[in-house]
Amino acid sequence: MVDHLLGIEGLSKTEIHRYLDAAHSFVEVSERDIKKVPTLRGKTIIHVFFEPSTRTLSSFDIAGKRLSADTINISASSSSVKKGETLLDTVRTLESMNPDVLVIRHSESGAAHFAARNLTRSSVVNAGDGAHEHPTQALLDLLTLRQHFASSKRPIEGLRIGFVGDVRHSRVARSNIWAHIALGNEVRLIGPPTLVPMDFARAFNSPLVNVVHDLREGLRDLDVVVCLRMQLERQSEHFVPNLDEYSKEFCVSERLLREFAPSSVVLHPGPMNRGTEISGEVADGPRSLIHRQVNNGVAVRMAVLYLLARTLDPREEGSER
Repeated sequence: MVDHLLGIEGLSKTEIHRYLDAAHSFVEVSERDIKKVPTLRGKTIIHVFFEPSTRTLSSFDIAGKRLSADTINISASSSSVKKGETLLDTVRTLESMNPDVLVIRHSESGAAHFAARNLTRSSVVNAGDGAHEHPTQALLDLLTLRQHFASSKRPIEGLRIGFVGDVRHSRVARSNIWAHIALGNEVRLIGPPTLVPMDFARAFNSPLVNVVHDLREGLRDLDVVVCLRMQLERQSEHFVPNLDEYSKEFCVSERLLREFAPSSVVLHPGPMNRGTEISGEVADGPRSLIHRQVNNGVAVRMAVLYLLARTLDPREEGSER
């Protein structure tokens, strides 16, 4: 049976920690002088990105290369999609070349699930599908939090997490919310009613998820604040009067954090709009874990590729020195 990573929804706490444990073992690889292990030598990974990406595509590509896999990158602009080929024909054509893993990013929600249902030999990794899910981003966020709280011997269960901003259009928020529900964490969705509608929380069917429309109230006593980018490219309507008005009410500043969540740390999935979602003082300050998030992206994606296409136990192998 072929394994896939299509989303965080439906994963158990044990399965989430399995990915995090594997990622932890690959963090050290990225810190070596020679950043390579032979784990996936002879395996082929194809990245099929129908949406632009810098962080996700480059970190998946580096992850595959550090595992010694052969990697191929395909964008919509260079594929037969430009000639009218369907997603189904594209992924079936690629599978006929016998890749071990297809990493897919697409603007339509459910695209990765659709591909997985129609492939029989290749594993599928969802690198972001519309406003639906972005599972590897959630996993790297969790790894970052696990590293941070480990210093105080605190687990990543029993935390209070707040997502501030454009929750409505954020696939990062959805994957993270499912993850924190699985871990038993309290989740607050914070933003204006247009971007955080009350019925959004009901979709998760969990008493752990609550909506708050006032930033100060929402920040109170949080352990973790996740600032979300305004997804202007996915907004077909005007959900806020303008970005200046939005930033006056919902930009996360150090002054507000000192007053309402003094012990909190801050994440942002990037790219950041400084002064709109997050102040520069917070982004560059001591509570920010944003740089560590980027560093952890490669280790997490190495873990996902390893678990889907592994040949060797990483504890049994050495680096290619």
